[in-house]
Amino acid sequence: MHAMVLHEIGRPLQFEERPDPTPGPGEILVRMEACAVCRTDLHVVDGDLPDPNLPIVPGHEIVGIVEALGEGVSAPTLGTRVGVPWLGHTCGACPYCVEGRENLCDHPLFTGYTRDGGFATHVVADAAFAFAMPDFDDPVAAAPLMCAGLIGWRSLKMAGDAKRIGLYGFGAAAHIIAQVCVWQEREVFAFTRPGDEAAQRHALSLGCAWAGGSEEAPPKPLDATILFAPVGALVPAALKAVRKGGRVVCGGIHMSDIPQFPYRDLWEERSIVSVANLTREDAREFLAVAPQAGVKTTTTVYPLSAANAALADLRAGRFQGAAVLVP
Repeated sequence: MHAMVLHEIGRPLQFEERPDPTPGPGEILVRMEACAVCRTDLHVVDGDLPDPNLPIVPGHEIVGIVEALGEGVSAPTLGTRVGVPWLGHTCGACPYCVEGRENLCDHPLFTGYTRDGGFATHVVADAAFAFAMPDFDDPVAAAPLMCAGLIGWRSLKMAGDAKRIGLYGFGAAAHIIAQVCVWQEREVFAFTRPGDEAAQRHALSLGCAWAGGSEEAPPKPLDATILFAPVGALVPAALKAVRKGGRVVCGGIHMSDIPQFPYRDLWEERSIVSVANLTREDAREFLAVAPQAGVKTTTTVYPLSAANAALADLRAGRFQGAAVLVP
């Protein structure tokens, strides 16, 4: 197999040839068809997330074909197309797992962070955390759903029944969940990098009611906002954009420090919540909703060996939607 491997924080990934992996008990071997590139991959490579299991193969928005089964695995079956997300394993025994909150597991494994991920031609995954994808014929289009879509879905659930919803950072996650919101007949307000007219046009083309820079005030008070941009300074701005009782959902795994802001901006029962990881139930729900909502992902394709270029282009905001690596 071939893989792009991170050996040292802050250094480029290295293209390597490795022995083909063998799935252990409860695991499957997946032949990669596509792996989307997530901002979390940037956080791993740049060292924003502590203690990655180096050397590590990044990538956690995986779509591929099951090629081998480990001991005790009966599903998914050989030849099945599956998706493999960020949450790669949970202990099943800690209080959070027992309560059905496995996204907060005390002893998790994360794909592309603490176990090897999808920037490769093959990956071994926990069979219990791989999802059959019979309704998805295009692996490139489906790959961004496995994190951008899933974390967007969990964030939207935490935003509640908001009818007017603001999305800060109109990248991979926002362009997917905006389509779900429009399908649900919500009014969507897209906030982009200041002056990013291409992203604003993209948002409007997907049915958003308004698009503007993150420094702008929306034309109407919002019921909720979701922050996908990892910029702490946007939290006070988002608080000012929501009405009384409104909610600000922070959807990223990492964010720069939130600056001081007056209590008045939080008062009147506004709230700030964060989203951590996802559950398998989130994945099952979203993978059923996405086809119903007619979600169409916008993708830019890179060969596996160009993973460093894809990461650099993501960091600089050089494309709309999501980058996707293909072997």
